[in-house]
Amino acid sequence: MSIMLGNQTPEQIEKRLKVSLSDEHKEKLRSTWQQKAEHIADGKWHCFDIPFMFVCGDIETAKKWRDIFMSYDLSKAELFQISWRSD
Repeated sequence: MSIMLGNQTPEQIEKRLKVSLSDEHKEKLRSTWQQKAEHIADGKWHCFDIPFMFVCGDIETAKKWRDIFMSYDLSKAELFQISWRSD
């Protein structure tokens, strides 16, 4: 059994990644954030605090966010995982 805790805001994610996200990426984060962790919808995401995991509603959304986050220098960021739910 795994336990995942927390609900990271876009601002908290940016701080933990130790990057300054573009205004466009911040707005995309805000507009697609699903605050409730249950049944994450396609196109939406939820980020847990423990472990620091960005969970997307589908694989295409996970790939999109992976590419966005990888466009930044994450060399100083703490371990950050991206995943998606599968039904």
